[in-house]
Amino acid sequence: MTTVEATPTTDAELDAIFGPIFDRIAAGAVERETDRRLPFEEVDWLRAAKFGALRVPVEFGGYGVTVRQLFRQLTALAAAESNLPQALRVHFSFVEDQLLAEPGPERERRLRAVSEGTLVGNAITESGVGAVDHYRTRLTRDGERWLLNGTKYYSTGSLFADYILVAADRDGERVGVLVDANAEGVRQHDDWDGFGQRLTASGTTEFTDVVVGDDRVLGPGYGAPGPTYATAYLQLVQLSVLAGIARRAEQDAVEWVAVRTRGYTHSVADLPRRDPLVQQVIGRLSAAAFAAEASVLAVADVLNDVLAARGQDETLVVAGELAAARAQLAVIDLVLPATTLLFEVGGASTVSQRLRLDRHWRNARTVAVHNPAIQKARAIGDHLLNGEPLPFAWSAGERAPAAASASSNGMEIHA
Repeated sequence: MTTVEATPTTDAELDAIFGPIFDRIAAGAVERETDRRLPFEEVDWLRAAKFGALRVPVEFGGYGVTVRQLFRQLTALAAAESNLPQALRVHFSFVEDQLLAEPGPERERRLRAVSEGTLVGNAITESGVGAVDHYRTRLTRDGERWLLNGTKYYSTGSLFADYILVAADRDGERVGVLVDANAEGVRQHDDWDGFGQRLTASGTTEFTDVVVGDDRVLGPGYGAPGPTYATAYLQLVQLSVLAGIARRAEQDAVEWVAVRTRGYTHSVADLPRRDPLVQQVIGRLSAAAFAAEASVLAVADVLNDVLAARGQDETLVVAGELAAARAQLAVIDLVLPATTLLFEVGGASTVSQRLRLDRHWRNARTVAVHNPAIQKARAIGDHLLNGEPLPFAWSAGERAPAAASASSNGMEIHA
């Protein structure tokens, strides 16, 4: 019997699968923004199509795509609904961690669970404490079990997830903990009050005596020192969101101008689409969207090399972090002006609440403040001038201590 080798999915095949879903998601974007309705149904559409399994190998039920293909699809999803890639950000990082884990039955079980629709959210940051110094959330021993207690903020995507990746303190050691989202003692709140990215479910999560088994305690937690692929990877998800916002801003502006018949008495053309100044605005919007996406894909190519080396080549890891940091500064400076420029295609009609064109700037501005760009600019300069290390932060459970087995960094998930 001849064995047929599983082959990764092509871009054309991915577009045929997800393009129609993205179109459906985009059709309700303005209504969701107006009503502040979290996209539970839309997440279920993505779950059913195995979007969360883009990077899972074909032999385990996924699509087996490259890093570049993943971020191409994340940008397309962001153009449909910018909240969704951000909500899935830690999920994809968690999947990447499993791909880096030692091959074996547990790793396969985790990856197959993702292919069957399992999604992972996060609860890392604490109000007034942050994500890298220390945590008030505690994991304490209670007989044969562990108990988790604490409160987290910015729990992005966890309301949509099956499992929540939690950063906690265990006797002075930072650890990652994987908790069932519906476990007794877990309470989630949609209380994110930012003016943008309002549908990411980035609210508060409370843990009260949540029972945790030994098999749910991961390795070193988020914030442990050392170079890692994850810092650049997680940042690149945010940049793909910005690139998608720019693409949607361009599309919205083109669609609005193309059908508009009212011009200005002092315009040089009867129709807005014939006005060279309006055409110039559209051209600049298009250039910004193109350049932002090109930057995202360029960094994805670097990260592909980093991950091909299993994240163990420090020279490649540093190159990936430097590429992501540079791209962050460039993409922000492209997208924020573009989401303001789009209003130049028309007069007061462009600020109609019915259009919600302001959401593009609000969402872009909100995404852009994650990992403040001024700090990244300084870090790049210090690195290039003085050889100072770039800032890194481990994701929970990404890498086991050197003396431990490679399989201890993972976590069994039951679909």
